[in-house]
Amino acid sequence: MTKRLKRRNLQVSETLVNFIEEEALPNTDISPEIFWAKFQLILDRFIPQNNKLLQVRTEMKNKIDNFYKQNVGKTIDHDEYVNFLKKINYIVPVGDDFKITTQNVDPELAVKAGPQLVVPVTNARYALNAANARWGSLYDALYGTDAISDDENAAKTKSYNPLRGEKVVAYAKDFLDKNFPLEVSSHKEVISYKIQDDNLIIELNNNNSTKLRNQNQYIGYQGNIESPTCILLVNNNLHVEVLIDRNGNIGSKDLSGIDDIILESALTTIQDCEDSVATVDAEDKVLAYRNWLGLMKGDLEDTFKKNGETLTRILNQDKLYKTSNGDYKLPGRSVMLIRNVGHLMTNPAILLPNGEEVPEGIMDAMITSLIAIHDIKFKKLNSRSGSVYIVKPKMHGPEEVKFACDIFSEVEEALQLDKNTLKIGIMDEERRTTVNLKECIRAAKERTVFINTGFLDRTGDEIHTAMEAGPIIPKGEIKNAKWISAYENNNVKIGLECGLSGKAQIGKGMWAMPDLMDEMLKQKINHPKSGANTAWVPSPTAATLHAIHYHQVNVFEIQKEKSGDKNNYLNDILNVPVSKGHNWSSEDIQKEMDNNAQGILGYVVRWINQGVGCSKVPDINNIGLMEDRATCRISSQHLANWMRHGIFSKDQLIETMKKMARIVDKQNENDPGYMDMSDNFDNSIAFKASVDLVVEGTVSPSGYTEPILHKRRIQLKSKPD
Repeated sequence: MTKRLKRRNLQVSETLVNFIEEEALPNTDISPEIFWAKFQLILDRFIPQNNKLLQVRTEMKNKIDNFYKQNVGKTIDHDEYVNFLKKINYIVPVGDDFKITTQNVDPELAVKAGPQLVVPVTNARYALNAANARWGSLYDALYGTDAISDDENAAKTKSYNPLRGEKVVAYAKDFLDKNFPLEVSSHKEVISYKIQDDNLIIELNNNNSTKLRNQNQYIGYQGNIESPTCILLVNNNLHVEVLIDRNGNIGSKDLSGIDDIILESALTTIQDCEDSVATVDAEDKVLAYRNWLGLMKGDLEDTFKKNGETLTRILNQDKLYKTSNGDYKLPGRSVMLIRNVGHLMTNPAILLPNGEEVPEGIMDAMITSLIAIHDIKFKKLNSRSGSVYIVKPKMHGPEEVKFACDIFSEVEEALQLDKNTLKIGIMDEERRTTVNLKECIRAAKERTVFINTGFLDRTGDEIHTAMEAGPIIPKGEIKNAKWISAYENNNVKIGLECGLSGKAQIGKGMWAMPDLMDEMLKQKINHPKSGANTAWVPSPTAATLHAIHYHQVNVFEIQKEKSGDKNNYLNDILNVPVSKGHNWSSEDIQKEMDNNAQGILGYVVRWINQGVGCSKVPDINNIGLMEDRATCRISSQHLANWMRHGIFSKDQLIETMKKMARIVDKQNENDPGYMDMSDNFDNSIAFKASVDLVVEGTVSPSGYTEPILHKRRIQLKSKPD
């Protein structure tokens, strides 16, 4: 049983009380008495509104379901459908044009373009790695991934393969030639880089010298002016370090002594309390909050073993370079945002006087903001502008965005923060937010610092909203459906209309295949080309490789070109991806079932049994895919939809789940902490949770996976050892 302490009218887990009062509050000038009193007032004010907003979601979903049921077998007129959505206030009237007025935004979010990492804040090592991924080795990123092919005897081997190394160096020199071209010749022909009169002089192997074609790309150096160890360059507002060490493993064999090339990579990192974590109680929440506190204080560290060696990870220090005008300083870490949970979930860490759990989103707003005081009022290691960046997911329409902003205002008053210190990242990942995006931004026009297209959750909501419309097209076809491209284009268009360029981030979604970096390099350039000044990546390595795209594309020039977009994307956004006259074979149906079931089981078994909220899960073809609750939402909703419309039966579902559980167990046989599902399906909580996600998928709020996963994880944690 959880031991609880009374704070005002709240019953609070002792674990959480001790953390807040002994770790988070000291040095904030806020007493425990004031904190709990203000928090109680915030809960009293906002819980009724929170419940009302959730009821509105349910009522709207019921009206949409009834609309489809009343039109079964009919061809629905599109205008009739749009008018219906307007009538029930699903689509709200669009107001006059406006521009956001957000102030005190760090340049990494406002005027720079580059990759964004998302990482579970509960894992200290990952959280530190992500924060430190502001800089990454291009040589390592290329050598260790399929960005460099294995042909011509260039495969990765246990020991260093010099042939592969040569291909890495050639790729990197091409990168320099494309983005930092010389007046004459190529970086491949350079024998030395020298500093003379604050200029970069480049000596070639033909006894001639040259300069950068754009000499303003040279910023400064490290080491001695006669023999610099680092040359700092800049392109499209992104920095690059050319490291020189003629005694280094690579530099000793390089004509110019270049030992590595370091790219400014993950400009920003989202430390995640939501989709990539499994935080179901006070113990879990305190783990997340404590790591966030360490990041804000700058003292988080983690000690672990790797390849038999004990390592300790800490936050990187800032970087200093020499120029004729004195030192030039750059941050050593990403600017960190914190993703709170949405409006739906509650958490037993705090119980209300009636015994109900506190809304987790309100709890996150209060506590993560409290923790950030250690940065913005003291260290300023994260936000030099004194802002707290809170990404708010799973909001449905402008009323819910306003609700989040109202909470932020009250939290600011409670924590003695200046007005609009708390900035909001609006995730455009629910359909009602997409069709009302302009009004959502208007509701937060003084706080908006981020919008993005979360296409995974957005697809889950698309399926759930259309649950009664008919069977959805196969999952693999959805990414090519008309509504998705319209949704992506509309997000950028509205963001530019509302003045986000130069003030806030317009973001794009995750690359979910961390092992397929060559394919990412081919495809993900489309994100900066779309006008997005950030996009999500799954690892520091991916951040370094994706950074290449922001050297190739000047995003802010693209945004200028796209600022005149007059297209109305609403009709295409509302093009529901229901199959018309499907004739899928039994083999096609089974293949779709197998694929979805395998993804659900592979993710859920780790979530329930091991508390892993995000992991690389082998798919049915043994390709590792990054799975979180958003991807699980798609798979479970897709199966729920097909079962609802009789494409397969519940018996077929169970049979498929059991078959795929055996495969998932086999895929995880080398994991010592793994608990098989197929040993005893009746006793496997993870297996039951996976089935629940489909069987209860039509009635689960918005098709979210959280309610079922939390319930089953708590059930497992409550079992006696």
